Amino acid sequence: MKPLTSRQRVLRALEHREPDKVPFDLGATVVTGIHTIAHKNLLSFWGIKEDQSIIVDKVQQLAGPSESLLRRLHVDARGVFVQGPQDKIQQTTKNGDKCLVNDFGIMLRMSKGSLCYDDIVAPLVGEIDKEDINRHGWPDPRDPHLVQGIRNKARNFQKQGYFTVLGNNICGGFFTFAARMRGFSDFFTDLAGYPQRACWIMDRLIDIKIQFYETLFEAIDDEIDAVIEADDFGTQRGPFISRAMYKRYIKPRQNKLFSFIKKHFSGYLILHSCGSVGEFIPDFIEVGVDILNPIQVSAVGMDTKRLKKEFGEDIVFWGGGIDTQYVLPKGTPMEVQDEVKKRVEELAPGGGFIFAPVHNIQADVPPINVEAMWLALQDYGRY
Repeated sequence: MKPLTSRQRVLRALEHREPDKVPFDLGATVVTGIHTIAHKNLLSFWGIKEDQSIIVDKVQQLAGPSESLLRRLHVDARGVFVQGPQDKIQQTTKNGDKCLVNDFGIMLRMSKGSLCYDDIVAPLVGEIDKEDINRHGWPDPRDPHLVQGIRNKARNFQKQGYFTVLGNNICGGFFTFAARMRGFSDFFTDLAGYPQRACWIMDRLIDIKIQFYETLFEAIDDEIDAVIEADDFGTQRGPFISRAMYKRYIKPRQNKLFSFIKKHFSGYLILHSCGSVGEFIPDFIEVGVDILNPIQVSAVGMDTKRLKKEFGEDIVFWGGGIDTQYVLPKGTPMEVQDEVKKRVEELAPGGGFIFAPVHNIQADVPPINVEAMWLALQDYGRY
């Protein structure tokens, strides 16, 4: 029997069948990536010469992983990325901190000693009405620059036998990004007391996303295997909002957006949602989510064994392979291997699992722990 290509391996897992081994992703999306510092340390650790590495996410400072590194680790997925909206780098006068102002008007700052950017200005904060939202300077979702080169890059990855993902989007998910546009305090206050205002912002973002996807789908054929919508509905201890509020304000809007994607795209839909979101998984399945990323194993209610038993036949788990808050950065190599073994044993049976850490590999992760993670996957990830 001919060995499976990486793409065949991932597709078989997505069909809830067991391939030869658990597929592996590192860097195909902006939520399964690696910080530039961790990436540099890993290349040095293995003696890999840099391959003109780029930053694929300025805010999180994520590297576009070296192709030599990806091949050494037998990574099965590859990401192609939207070219903007372009962030404008500005230098503040206060303490010399770097700032980004994106095309949605959100200002972010990287303070001295920080390793990523944090929001500092929400453009729609305060007393606003629908006209203020309409007058805001929104980016053009049909700008052809956004999808320039994506088709050729994706086609090249497919020719090489890789599963190809659109690894980012014109903006974050409409729920989380609306909170960033409005300011988290004002946004959640709106949902509780003036929900129409929160809905105006979310609806504007959904319209922008649909126009972006129209532009994308006109520019590609079947070169992309999956797209990702990243929208966090959970905190460490529980959901951001009640399930009743989710069903009233969020789920119908997810259904509108996801139905459009599924109607015009033959590939898979990934939903990224960190935190404690176990109670929402039946709703995610109903609105057409094929793949859930990640499984934040340290959050309340995210027990991998239970989630696999309850939902493993209806949704694919992409991530959850190892905790990235404590075990991967702070554990011993043996603790890392034990964690990988546990997650593979609980999530891999019957397929439906693509291994990735819970979130991006951060700057403080020792290279030896990344090696331990990978070696454990080789040992325990065979079917």
